[in-house]
Amino acid sequence: MNNEALQALVCEISTRFFGISFKHHAYFNPRLRTTGGRYMLRTHHIEINPAVYERYGQQELIAVIKHELCHYHLHLQGRGYKHRDKDFKTLANNVGAPRFCQPLQAVTPKHIYECSQCGVRFYRQRKIDTLRYYCGQCKGEIKKV
Repeated sequence: MNNEALQALVCEISTRFFGISFKHHAYFNPRLRTTGGRYMLRTHHIEINPAVYERYGQQELIAVIKHELCHYHLHLQGRGYKHRDKDFKTLANNVGAPRFCQPLQAVTPKHIYECSQCGVRFYRQRKIDTLRYYCGQCKGEIKKV
């Protein structure tokens, strides 16, 4: 799929689900890494991560477009366009837009800790101070594996 096909798809989804035409640009941005797409507040353009279409296909791409169009239409109407706003949650629920997209990067834990008493393992991205924290299950001492 190229940018022209994406623009046509966004215009079609906007008129079909929202009943309002999309008057700005939508395009793929390969520099996006962790997010499925983003709505630009100043220019009103929508950028989509091409990895969404490549990894998950047309259905997930449509879901991301719906999510970004919720931001777009609410912002232009002067209503609550942020994730925490009631207007956004209501509109997203009405059109079937997801709150989050599928994960785009595999997250592997860098640090593994284990409780010395019950043996529960804790997987963390950041290093933790083992003297300061203890096991939440049994209050045992935590050791780095």
